Formats: sequence, structure tokens, C-alpha cells
Amino acid sequence: MGHRLAAAARLTPFPPPGLELPHMCCFAFPTPTSLLARMLVRPIRVHNTQIFARLDGPQQLVAYAMNLRARSEVAMILPLPVRPGADEADLHFIDLSAAPDLFDLLHLAFMPPPMPAAKGGFMPQGISRSRQTLIVRQVGAFEASFVPSIADFDRLDPRFRLPDAVWSELPVHDFGFAVFKLRETGGDAKIHPMAFRFPTRDPARIFFPTLHIHDGKAHSHARFDHSLYYQRSDSSVDPDHARPLFTELVTRAAERSNGLVHREWPLARATLTGRRANADTWFTASGSAA
Repeated sequence: MGHRLAAAARLTPFPPPGLELPHMCCFAFPTPTSLLARMLVRPIRVHNTQIFARLDGPQQLVAYAMNLRARSEVAMILPLPVRPGADEADLHFIDLSAAPDLFDLLHLAFMPPPMPAAKGGFMPQGISRSRQTLIVRQVGAFEASFVPSIADFDRLDPRFRLPDAVWSELPVHDFGFAVFKLRETGGDAKIHPMAFRFPTRDPARIFFPTLHIHDGKAHSHARFDHSLYYQRSDSSVDPDHARPLFTELVTRAAERSNGLVHREWPLARATLTGRRANADTWFTASGSAA
């Protein structure tokens, strides 16, 4: 079933089929100093991951949101297929702190009408109309940095680095990395979207960072709870992907997204659920097969 769904949705795993590796967002957190503290630390919990992506010429735009439970501060690391030779200034963070409900709008745009509106038509219920240290930027509620390559991780706060052995097991040796420092949540928290644009090495495909490492280890399979939203410049949509029922909500999201969501391009959504091979996801940039 999983293979048929991937074929129908035209999902292209990365690395190539047959090589099973984990899904990517990575989380790193300070290592407790005492044995008791290390025994009490539990893996973080992440669910309801939502990703938006589209291409803008040689650039790709990405927004990433999730529900998170973390008992300490944690860094989320998103490996990205940046253009070879990209440097620290080539990735631009987009502040979406003024649009914490961006993915709520996108999600509700696909909801079937639960109740009739007061004056005809339908609206979703509840919606009214030594080496130099890497630069740390305040982007909304986050401290964010771009790490151009694995070799540059020694310029990052040492508390939030993953072991070298982890990187050796993943297909990211020539990737760049967007790093977001998140605070302790104290419970289940909804994180406002993290967003950025970067020069992509593959402008013929749309990239989604779905490979994940939540416990410091690279697992071949992982449980997915992901909604992937995308737009294509040629306005094509895969026939097996959902189309929004309420385009006015997509327009509202575009108006609040700092240029992330295109006002005129159709939006589509694919979902990845259940236990799957842990890998990043690629869609072709047009409706034609990859």
C-alpha cells in the first residue's frame, strides 16, 4: 500500500529507493551532566508536522510547523539540499511570528463544510472572515542560524551539535542546515511556523525535509504524521492530492505569509501517515513525472 501511495502521489524518496534512512528534521539538545539526569531525560515528542514548499526560480521556500513537547531547550536542525558553494548569507529566514495560524488557515481550507454559513454558502466552523561564530538571528520566537556544511558545525553552539556518527549514517554530507533553537515547552506546545528561502541544487524538484531524528539516533523507519502543502508555477496538481475547498482561506494565508504562499498559484496537499521508510520527500516541480 505504501509503495502504491508513493507512486500515485509521485513522491520521490531521497536517497534512491532501496536505501532506507531516517526522516529529517533532527533534534539536538544539551547533554545532562549527571547520570541521574541522563536517565530521566525522555526523547522529545513531535506530532502534527506541517510543511509548505514551493520553488521561486532557483530558490526554494519552506515553512515548517509542528506540535512539540520538550523537557529542555532543544535545537531543530533541518538539512537542506543547498546549491553547492552556498555560504552563510545565501539562506534567508522569513519571520512568521505575526502569522502563527498560517497552517490553521491552510488546514481549514481543505476541510469539508461542517455547517452552513448564516447567509448561504459554507464556511469552516470557528473561522471568521575561533573561527568566526555563525550569525544567530532572532526570527520571531526563535534564534536561528544557517550552517553551510557539516564542517561548519564547529561554529555552532556546542550544546546543540549532533554526534559525527549520526551524520555519517545520513545522506546529507554535502547539505546545508537551518538550525532553530527552541525553548522548553513544559507540555504539548504548538510552535509557530519556521520559514526560510534557500538556493536549491535541484530546481526541477520541490524538497520537503521529512527525514527525522528525535532521539539522537538514525532509524531506518519512523512514524509519520505529516501534511505537505505545495504550489507549482505551472498551476499543476497531482490528481491524487487534495485541493482546497475554501480558496479564500488560502488567499488570506498568502496575505499574511510574507511572500511565502503565492496568491495566484493553486495549492495542493499530500499526507504521509503511519510507519514509513525514514527519508526526505521530493515532488517534481511540474505535473510531469520525474
